[in-house]
Amino acid sequence: MASNLNLTNLSLWQQTAFSAALLERMLPNYKMFSQAAEFGNPALLRNQLDLIWQRLGQGQVKINFAVQLEKLEEVIPDIEDFDFFGVHPALDTCMALGSLLQGIQDSDEETIGNVPLLSKSSVSYYVGLVLAQEQSEQDDIVIKEQDIEDHPLMQWEMATQEELFHALNRAKENSDTCKKLKQLALSEGMSSLGIELE
Repeated sequence: MASNLNLTNLSLWQQTAFSAALLERMLPNYKMFSQAAEFGNPALLRNQLDLIWQRLGQGQVKINFAVQLEKLEEVIPDIEDFDFFGVHPALDTCMALGSLLQGIQDSDEETIGNVPLLSKSSVSYYVGLVLAQEQSEQDDIVIKEQDIEDHPLMQWEMATQEELFHALNRAKENSDTCKKLKQLALSEGMSSLGIELE
């Protein structure tokens, strides 16, 4: 299972690429929220993730991390300001991208390692809401952790993380690998929450 993947077996480059690929699946969740709430800037997040891919693929790309993190800070939604579900995955996306930028700047595996946790957490939260909705006519809504783990969306998240991990294990650290990872992450044409990509 993906939760048992040992990312420390991957190089820092591989861990960064792994997290960037997961963010490809998270970005559409932010975009959907942004359009519905008329808040934020999906193009900024897209540009920041593109900068990370360019750095991974070419190595010489300079990123002003302080400026990028400051820009990101301005488009992070506050959960208190929005009363619909979409704010949660949007916040997770921003936190994940911020962790990746900070982790690259600091060469910190632990910070980069927040990304797969946030990706999984986003799916878990959404699945919990779906299961609660399905039980809404019952007096007692009881959602077990196992019910969330067994849900197809969570199974897909775990399988995707595992697939990306194994693809990276034997991959060269170059732009071709970056392209393959992006294709792999988006191969189903859906975000991590099952939202169809435009």
